[in-house]
Amino acid sequence: MSLVNMLAFIIGLPFVLIKLALYILFGIIRSFVPMSIWRKKSVEGDICLITGAGSGIGRQIAINFAEQGADLVLWDVDSAGNKETAQLVRKFGVNVWTYTCDVSNRQKVYTLAQRVKDEAGTVTILVNNAGIVSGSYFLDLSDEKIMKTMGVNTMAHFWTLRAFLPDMIKNNQGHVVTVSSLVGEGGIGGMSDYSASKCAVKGLHESILRELHMYKSNVKCTVVCPYTVNTGMFNGISVKYQFLLPFITPEYVGEKVVQAVLTDTDTLYLPPYIFIAVFLMHSLPTNVQLAIENLLNANEAMKSFVGKR
Repeated sequence: MSLVNMLAFIIGLPFVLIKLALYILFGIIRSFVPMSIWRKKSVEGDICLITGAGSGIGRQIAINFAEQGADLVLWDVDSAGNKETAQLVRKFGVNVWTYTCDVSNRQKVYTLAQRVKDEAGTVTILVNNAGIVSGSYFLDLSDEKIMKTMGVNTMAHFWTLRAFLPDMIKNNQGHVVTVSSLVGEGGIGGMSDYSASKCAVKGLHESILRELHMYKSNVKCTVVCPYTVNTGMFNGISVKYQFLLPFITPEYVGEKVVQAVLTDTDTLYLPPYIFIAVFLMHSLPTNVQLAIENLLNANEAMKSFVGKR
């Protein structure tokens, strides 16, 4: 290291440490203040594209964005469900466009993305929410199930981001929401493909957030890591001591996701105290983690999985 670089480092270090301390202090204070009373930005007139909008979390996110006055572009492979969501949100007086789309199909995504730009305008909020669960243990997984899970849960994020993120960067405005999962922080038995897909999108999200920071872009990012949501995707799983961690509702998730966008929250754990489980995942020795999972019957839970038919 040259003398000039060393002096620059010594001079700049106190400013970096002060800035870091202020960020930590602000983060601690913010964690104790309910999100509902944080200062919020307006999304009225924004164009929000939501994948998997035909039911569950996607539908509730659409309803909450419509309440805030955002126009909506709804994508789902389920045309009927997508139309039902459109009917529910039109009562708020917003513009709505619906498209039937298998988001794992790269060319279909690119083609529909151009139609959206021509028919609706520039997307300013992208919510990558579409997801599927195969519900099989690794040795029971077929190649087709693995490819489909990764196609919908992971690769689709690449295709939609490549389609819509460049316009956000160009206009220096926008927000990307990545719906990951608690198991996006680490694996669990019976969810090898699902866990892998959600870990992958969380990594993708964090990389893009840092690239946007490098560009000094005003485009914001939010990653959502919920515990099990009772949308039907996980029907049949048997969780021991479920009173400790009851399933959360899609209505709750939809409300909190939109609040996170309005407050530019970068990471959202639902429910918030699930962060304790994340901390334990990353700090405890593996044998201790396994002992806790045995106590909760966590790795056996998917044996009774039925799923959404």
